[in-house]
Amino acid sequence: MTALVTDGLRWWAVNTPESPAIVFDGHDTVSYRELDGWTDAAAHALAARGIGRGDRVGMIGANSLEWCVAAIGALKLGAVVVPYNNRFVAAELSYLVDNSDPALVLADDQHRARMAEALVGGSVPLGGLAEFTGLRGGEHRSVPRPDAAPDDVAVLVYTSGTTSRPKGVGFTHRGTAAFITEWAFMEPALRQGAGIIYVLSMSGAPGLLWHILHPLTRGMTIHYERGFEPRTTLSRLAGGTVAVMLGVPVLFEQMAALPEFAEADLSALELVSVAGARVPLPTIRAWLAKGVTLRQAYGMTELGGNSTINPAGEALTRPESVGRDGMFTRHRIVRPDGGECDPEEPGEIIVRGPAVTAGYWRNPEATAEALRDGWFHSGDVGVRDRDGFIRVVDRMKDMIISGGFNVAPSEIESVIGDLDGVDEVCVIAADDAKFGETPAAIVATAGPISAETVVAACAARLAAFKVPRYVVFQREPLPRMASGKIARRELRARYADLAATHERVR
Repeated sequence: MTALVTDGLRWWAVNTPESPAIVFDGHDTVSYRELDGWTDAAAHALAARGIGRGDRVGMIGANSLEWCVAAIGALKLGAVVVPYNNRFVAAELSYLVDNSDPALVLADDQHRARMAEALVGGSVPLGGLAEFTGLRGGEHRSVPRPDAAPDDVAVLVYTSGTTSRPKGVGFTHRGTAAFITEWAFMEPALRQGAGIIYVLSMSGAPGLLWHILHPLTRGMTIHYERGFEPRTTLSRLAGGTVAVMLGVPVLFEQMAALPEFAEADLSALELVSVAGARVPLPTIRAWLAKGVTLRQAYGMTELGGNSTINPAGEALTRPESVGRDGMFTRHRIVRPDGGECDPEEPGEIIVRGPAVTAGYWRNPEATAEALRDGWFHSGDVGVRDRDGFIRVVDRMKDMIISGGFNVAPSEIESVIGDLDGVDEVCVIAADDAKFGETPAAIVATAGPISAETVVAACAARLAAFKVPRYVVFQREPLPRMASGKIARRELRARYADLAATHERVR
């Protein structure tokens, strides 16, 4: 037996029972004692439904206390929590359900109908997150510690690669404890009593893993928001109770653009990390002028979210750096033959460490491809400078990162390629002031087809953030490389100013 991901919550509930564990939406405070009791009640309710060790419990919904309580309750039984993307349409959700094979799915009222559509024809029961509201504040009945093993999967997070099908990334109790431990050693701000804010969706690794289980294990206070609204979030940061914020660049760009930013007191912030895309230097400077250092980090779902972070002292001298190695995590930049790259020579970033996933859920082929000789092959291209600092220079997988969400071009291309009148299609990233990047479809046409038709087809089968905001038609074939593959890099160069030269279609 080793540490389970819920042990931290129980320990702090005994030792600092009245300390605030979660402050939801700025006003609803839940202490460690209350959260421990509420989640024990949730565990009893789930056990009454037959949930136990190893059972998958699917979760979909907007940010809410009930989402967190139900998830922790499932974990207290040794079950596996599977967050589903609440922006997915029914067809996308149906695949996740089929792959994860849950014993139960829990949805909030807003997403219940969509989830019910995804479950049509199956035998998976659908429960409501609202059922957990009334369990708050009742008589506390403890839940026996489950007979779980260190390498049991605790959380299963789905992430899109370059294929059209998401892959499930498993996080064990041991691996989760390892990344929490590593980051606690490296960053003093991640300490008992400190405040951390979270404003994004619960569907990815930053949600349950990084911003619920991590701070609860550390005895921190989570300022948990319904979502991101620039003015509200800036107000929270200026309130003096938040020491830590992790997010994507667009969050900090939008807050810095507010008139209130000039007068905001941000002196309480100690650790601010950005990942998912490069941070523009003007944004770094704007926050630095307020006494806040934006530190770029590197990671992905398979690495536990983040695997390295730029030291505070390098934020301006090396603004594109994502740091060196972690305390227990190692990074290499390698050539296709596996040899070490020289300084400033581009190569693939590969990673080894205690928090690296053990593999993809029910996908041994993808696991064998990604994990070789103990190293995770990221598919990202990076370089090291002579001091060992890493810069990410390209994405081998051609991923589009829109508002912090990963978008696989091939998934969109599959939908558009099925339309009458389409000969070829290539989806690339276009600059977007709000989301950083947004999908743009370059379409070689064989007959009459409109941008409206393309957008409608995508909207019917894909989440809204995957639907192209630009559609460019051309009569000539798309350029190809000698291998016969579409020359995506050439198209990216040709349409580098797409956002300035073409009208948005949505």
